[in-house]
Amino acid sequence: MSLAGSLAFTARKSQHQAESVIKNIIREIAQECAVKGHTVSETLVAFVVKAVVLDPRNGFNVDRTLTKNDVQKLIKLCVDRLLDPRSPSIETIKMQVYFDMNYTSRGEFVEEHHRVLESRLASVCREITDARARTAEELESLYRKIVSYVLLRSGLGSPTDIKVVREATAALQSVFPHTELGTFLALVKKDKERQLRELTMIVTGIRLFNKDCGKGGEGIDDLPAILKEAIPVTTKHIDCELQASREVIYRYTSLVEAMDGNPEKSNLLNLDQLKEALYSLRQHEAFLNIILSDVISSAQQVEITDKQYGAQMEQLKTTVQSKTAIPTVQVYPLFISLSKLWNNFQDEIVLLSVLSNMTTNLQPFLSLHDELFPAQVIDPLLSETTVKSDEERIKESTGSRVNPSDFGTQDWFFPESTGNFDRLPVQYHGFCGFTVATKDGLLIPGNPDVGVLKHRERFYVFSSKEAATAFAQDPDHYIDLIGEKAKQCAELIQLLELHQQFASITPHSQAQSDEKVFIKPVTKCNSSTQTDTHLVETNIVKSYEWNEWELRRKAIKLTNLRQKVTHSVQTHSSHMRRENFTQVYLPKQVATQTKRDNTSNVPKPQIFLAGLRGAGVSKPTKMIKVYPICPMLTFWILCVMVAPTVTQMLGADSLRVEYRGLINFDRTIKGKLYPQNEYLSNR
Repeated sequence: MSLAGSLAFTARKSQHQAESVIKNIIREIAQECAVKGHTVSETLVAFVVKAVVLDPRNGFNVDRTLTKNDVQKLIKLCVDRLLDPRSPSIETIKMQVYFDMNYTSRGEFVEEHHRVLESRLASVCREITDARARTAEELESLYRKIVSYVLLRSGLGSPTDIKVVREATAALQSVFPHTELGTFLALVKKDKERQLRELTMIVTGIRLFNKDCGKGGEGIDDLPAILKEAIPVTTKHIDCELQASREVIYRYTSLVEAMDGNPEKSNLLNLDQLKEALYSLRQHEAFLNIILSDVISSAQQVEITDKQYGAQMEQLKTTVQSKTAIPTVQVYPLFISLSKLWNNFQDEIVLLSVLSNMTTNLQPFLSLHDELFPAQVIDPLLSETTVKSDEERIKESTGSRVNPSDFGTQDWFFPESTGNFDRLPVQYHGFCGFTVATKDGLLIPGNPDVGVLKHRERFYVFSSKEAATAFAQDPDHYIDLIGEKAKQCAELIQLLELHQQFASITPHSQAQSDEKVFIKPVTKCNSSTQTDTHLVETNIVKSYEWNEWELRRKAIKLTNLRQKVTHSVQTHSSHMRRENFTQVYLPKQVATQTKRDNTSNVPKPQIFLAGLRGAGVSKPTKMIKVYPICPMLTFWILCVMVAPTVTQMLGADSLRVEYRGLINFDRTIKGKLYPQNEYLSNR
C-alpha cells in the first residue's frame, strides 16, 4: 500500500474511532440523566456536548484526543447542564432542538405526510395485489378489501361505517364492476397498484360530486369551510403569543440596558440569567414568525385551491348535466382532478394542525421566566426606565444615515438604490452586530435605513449611525468577539444564524435554508444598452446532412473509393509547372433581318387631247399622261424632255396655258386650293 493510501486509511480509521467515542459519550450522558429521572433525546445531548466542548471556559482542546479524565469531566458538565432547573439557556437549547426535529418546510411536510400514508396503507395494498382469488366468496372478499382501501386512502369516511361503505361501493361499481376482477387479477403488481390509485381518485371525485349535488357525501367533512374558519383562529392565536413575547422582550431589553454599568441594580438580579432569558424570548419570537408565515402561506393556498375546486365542480356539472351516457375519457379526468384538489385541502388541514400544535408546545419552554423574574421584582427596576419597542428604536435612528464616501473600500446599500433590499440575507438575524459585540451579547434590532454594510460577501445592519461607523472601522474584530460570545452561550449560534462559523452544530432545518446566503444585492441605476444586430456569427455547415439515407449514400461512396486505384506521374521537369489559363472571347451578338415591310403606288395614266382649242393644230393629238406621287416633278421632267417639241408644236402661249392648268390641278389634288402666288411660293 502506498504512503497516501496508508494515510487515508489511518484518517478514516481515526475518524471512525472518534465517532464511536462520541456516540458512547452521548449514550452514557443520556443514561445518567435517565437514572436521575429525566429523559433526554440523543439529539439534545449531542448539541449540549458540542456546546460544552466549544465553551473556552471549560478548558477543552478540540485539536487533541480526549483523555479519560476529559471524558469524565465532559460527561459531568453535560449532565449538570441538562439537569439544571434554573437555566434559561438549556430551556432555549431544548426549544431549538424541538423546533428543529419537528418543523419542516411546506413541501417537505407534504412529501413526508404522503410517505407516511403510503407506509400505513402498504399492508392493505399488499393483501389486494397478492391475492389469488378463485371462488366467488374469495372474489367478494377481495372486492370488499378494495372498497376499504379506497376509503382509507381517500380519507372520506370510516370503513366501519355501513353508510359510508355502501356509498363507496356504489361509486366503485359504476367504474369497476365485479366482472372486472378477473382482468385486475391478471395484471402485474405495479399495474395493480397504479389501478388502485386511479380507482381511489375516481371514486373520490364521484362521491364529492354527489355530495355537491345533494345525493350523497356520507362521512365527508366540508374541508373548505373548516379551513376558512380555522385559519383566522390559528393566526389570531399566534399573534397573541407573539405580542405577549414581545412585551416581555421590550421589558427585559430595557432592564438589561438599565443594569449595564449600574452595580446597585445588578445586585438585585442575575444579569447573565436575564440575558439568557432574553435570548429564549427572542428565539421564541423567531420561531413564531416562521410559523405565522407558514399559516399565511397556507391561507393563500387554500384560497387558490378553493377557486380551482369550484371551477372544476362547475365544469363537471356542465359535462354531466342532462346526459344519459358520457364517455369515460371525457369525465374520468375531471373526477381525478377534483380528487387531487380535495387532497390539497386535506394536506392544508394536517399542516395547520401541526403548526398549531407546535405553537402550543413552544410555550412551556418559557415557563421558567416567571419563576426567575417575577413581576414584583421587575416592575420596580423599570419604574425610572422608559420601555421602548423595536419599532420605536428603529424610528429613533431613521433620520441618521451613513455617508458611503467616508468608507472608500467598503460597500453600503440603501433601500432606494437597491432592488432586492428586503431580501438581503443580513447577518445576526437582523440584530446590531456592534451592540452584540460591545454590550456583552445585548440584542438590539438593526435599522436597515442607516445603511447595510457588505463585508466579505456578508451583510450587516446596525442600530445607529455611530454603531455602523465603529463596526466598519474593524469588522473582523467585532465578528470575532461575537463568535467568542456564541461559544459561551451556545443558543446564540442558532438565534444569530452563525452557521458558517459553527458548521458542526448547524441545525438541520437551518442548514437546508442556507441558500438565501447566495442572494446578491441588485443595485439600481439608470443605464442604457444597445444590442448588436448579430450577436453570434452565423456558421452554416454546407456539408451537413440530416437525411440518414443521404449519409448512407455518402458512406457507400467513400467505401467504394477505398477500392479504387489512381495513378499520377511527376518528373523533375514537370514538377515546377503551374496551371494554365485560357481566355476565350465570347461571340458577338449577331442579328439577321429576313423581312421588311414596303408599299408601292401604281401610277394612274390619264389621256389628254391636245389641240382642241386650235392654236394652229390641224387635228387633235392624243396624249397619255402618267402622274407619279409628285405631279410637279413629272411636269418638270416633261418640260425638260419635251419642251422643245411642245414649244414648237403649240407655241409659247399654249404652253403657258397648259402649265397654269397643271398648277391648278396640283393645287386641287392636295385637298386645298391655295392662291396662285402663295402656292408657287410654297413650292
